[in-house]
Amino acid sequence: MAIDTRGETADKPSGEKKTKRTSPALFYRQIVAELRKVIWPTRKELISYTIIVLVFVLIMVGIVSGLDALFTEGVLRIFGGS
Repeated sequence: MAIDTRGETADKPSGEKKTKRTSPALFYRQIVAELRKVIWPTRKELISYTIIVLVFVLIMVGIVSGLDALFTEGVLRIFGGS
């Protein structure tokens, strides 16, 4: 059974005060801190990942183009196109 909670704040208790906005400087420092935690790929990994993505995209383009040509031919045969 669904409960209608529209209009209620589900994530905040009713007595909690509104928090202050984060300053742009603090926000930027938090971004830099999070980016330092990221494990960045090496140049070799980046090149291999890029090649894998490009090959996959080319294969998908081939599949979609082939299906498009097949469906186009089928529609033209069914509806008598030239």
